[in-house]
Amino acid sequence: MSTPEQPGEQPAVDPPAGAAGPSATDAGVDGDGTDTDTDTDAAATSAVGRLAATVERLRNEVRAAQAEADGRALVELAKGILIERLHCGPVQAARQLAELAEQSKVTPLEFAVEVINQAARDRLSEVTTAFLAATSRPESSEDGSDGSSAVRLREAESGALAADDTQSVADSLLQHALTPLGAVAVAIWAAGADGSLTLAGSAGFPAAEAGRWRYVPPGVATVARRALSGRAVQWTRSMADAGIPSIGHGQHRDGGRVAVPAGTGGRVHGVLEIAWPSPLEPQSPQVVRQVEALAELCAHTLETHTLPADGPYTGTPRVTADVSELVDLVDGLHDPALVLVPHLSADGQLADFRIHHVNSRFLDPAGRPRGIVQGALLLEAYPMAAGQGDLFSSVERVYATGEPFRAHRMDLTALIDQVPVAAVADINVSRHGDSVLLIWRIEDETARLASLLQHAQRLGRVGGFEENLLTGEITWNDTLFSLYGRPQSSAPVPLEELAAHAHPDDAVMIGRFLRTVLHQRRPATAAFRLLRPDGVTRHIRVVAEPVLDADSRLFAVRGACQDISSQHWTEVALAATRDQLAHTEQQAHERARLTLQLQHAIMPPTRAPLEAPRLEVAVRYRPAETEQLVGGDWYDAVVLPSGLVLLCVGDVAGHGIEAATSMVVLRNALRGLAVTGAGPGQLLSWLNIVAHHLTGAVTATAVCGLYDPQLRTLRWARAGHLPPVLVRDAEASALPLVKGMLLGAVPEAAYEEDEVQLAADDTLLMYTDGLIERRDRSVEESLAQLLTTARSAPSTLDHHLDRLLTYSRSDTDDDTCIVGIRVS
Repeated sequence: MSTPEQPGEQPAVDPPAGAAGPSATDAGVDGDGTDTDTDTDAAATSAVGRLAATVERLRNEVRAAQAEADGRALVELAKGILIERLHCGPVQAARQLAELAEQSKVTPLEFAVEVINQAARDRLSEVTTAFLAATSRPESSEDGSDGSSAVRLREAESGALAADDTQSVADSLLQHALTPLGAVAVAIWAAGADGSLTLAGSAGFPAAEAGRWRYVPPGVATVARRALSGRAVQWTRSMADAGIPSIGHGQHRDGGRVAVPAGTGGRVHGVLEIAWPSPLEPQSPQVVRQVEALAELCAHTLETHTLPADGPYTGTPRVTADVSELVDLVDGLHDPALVLVPHLSADGQLADFRIHHVNSRFLDPAGRPRGIVQGALLLEAYPMAAGQGDLFSSVERVYATGEPFRAHRMDLTALIDQVPVAAVADINVSRHGDSVLLIWRIEDETARLASLLQHAQRLGRVGGFEENLLTGEITWNDTLFSLYGRPQSSAPVPLEELAAHAHPDDAVMIGRFLRTVLHQRRPATAAFRLLRPDGVTRHIRVVAEPVLDADSRLFAVRGACQDISSQHWTEVALAATRDQLAHTEQQAHERARLTLQLQHAIMPPTRAPLEAPRLEVAVRYRPAETEQLVGGDWYDAVVLPSGLVLLCVGDVAGHGIEAATSMVVLRNALRGLAVTGAGPGQLLSWLNIVAHHLTGAVTATAVCGLYDPQLRTLRWARAGHLPPVLVRDAEASALPLVKGMLLGAVPEAAYEEDEVQLAADDTLLMYTDGLIERRDRSVEESLAQLLTTARSAPSTLDHHLDRLLTYSRSDTDDDTCIVGIRVS
């Protein structure tokens, strides 16, 4: 059968070399005439080649026949249009079509499509007209087969209308319209009422892949889901960039993808998804409109199909919910409900929703009867719905996608004589077939406030009462019965009997309260102790006001009682704590004052110069800035009977009166032990015994030295203390450390000694850690800073020590001691 080639078809291929005809190899002879194969193998190869060529030829003939059939259908449709327009017969219409095509220098198929476009004036004709207007050259092939955009779209439409299932529609779209655009696969998704997606048809995807993507549950993010939820075209350059899965994402991972909502009359029936093999660059407006036209074609196809329970789309007409059944359902609801049906414009677009039915529970925000609202358009009855919380957009979205919408406390506003009347309601919108069910529950503001008041009274333990003095009727709420510890079936207590239920000591206060309310007719308040029948005493605050009639006569009293027991006992505990705190603060202040006095009495900040031969001695003491931090730093400088000079500084651990008294013990003990003539190491060993056994196991650090004015030598030892600093010739250095642990840590300890030979004008400094200690750096860094400051020695020793205190960078608020000697 000889048929012309159609758009998108490949010509029948020639048999592969060596498969369709004889050759040297088929004959079993190589180039020099030598046998290279057996006759049997040559015959088999030739047979397989001929069979492959035959299969390919028959496949091309089938494709050409299908294309010819699609083209013939369009030509016949154009003939029918000419018959109607020219009032002629079929033969005259065919002759007229051929003559007009020849005059226009186009093929009959192209001219037939042009006739259909002019007659239809639909979306397809608009797209093809714009596409052809933007094209600078004709698209017809040389052999007369039509490859234009118009022919492709009309052939796709013809194939879709002739198809008996959605799968055939997908095949037709891919073959006639999408393959020329470079697409390799297409999927048609049907949107379910619950927001799910079902693969209604696909082409270009493997069967196994289509089977895996047969159903997409609600809420799963895919490219088609984004198009459905957003009701907008989703262009994706490549699936690798999208970050979400979709059908064929493994096969076309780097390819582009587009998903277009397929809807009619404001309702989205599904999604058309198209796949490209390579990244998709931005497309021209003509291609975009062509894709949207194909989606609209799919929408009409999906609208006339339905989803069976266990299979893909079939040709069964879509089963829609009966509006009458929905009306019966709405009439049984206890909340106000409206049944909305779409109202389309003249061009078939969704313009509004008509209120088809309202149930008997309907409550209009403006108080209008339901007969006025029923039958009206939604935006006519509630014009503010287009701008109040996006109610109309929510209804429109539910109708389009089928996904339900719920909102809590949305404002509803109606216009009565151009005056807005507002209400607050909980909204529930759902789609049922081609109708939308709108349910709102308008809050009763009075009931809501009453509920809030009831909860506030319960949480605040406030009970209300009202007593009619003329009739004797008394009204209590539930909380007041609970406060009194009485059952609600018992009689309330009149105000005149209030004193009988209170503590006897509060009778005078209650009497003053009743006189103010009943006789002076002024509001009053009082606090009393309520004696309940169960033996529990509660502290109650009562407040009441008189109620006067038109003649200013007292006829009722209303008020409230609040249980303030927790507040009362809290105030009692707070007062006791305040008294105890004041007493403790007074004691602490007294202790700090005594400690400071004791410290100043023993170690004044400055003292008279020490009389020693060929030696100048100066001391400084700086107390802590905070009285509570008064510590146990101490110093001593004294000439012994032997003529040696005792020099020492120490630091007792801790602060307060205990540290100060321990400091006094250690200082006096060291001074007494020094008269024995023992060396500094032995003196510290004895002082360690004193600290461990005789002072309540305190710990301390100390450095002790004996200076010989005749030899200008210093023997010294340390107990966990910082080493002395020697300043000589504008250079300062710390003396080498000798071993010695802190005082009081162990019962007995030995301390090493060292001897330093001093020279004239040498300065030696002993100090406590309060001079250099910082929280943000190590002791080594602080000691290096001290050596830098001590290098520049002023002319006098007193100025030197004052300069060290002035430039001290310590930040621990600890007290500080310095002992300095200068050899003359």
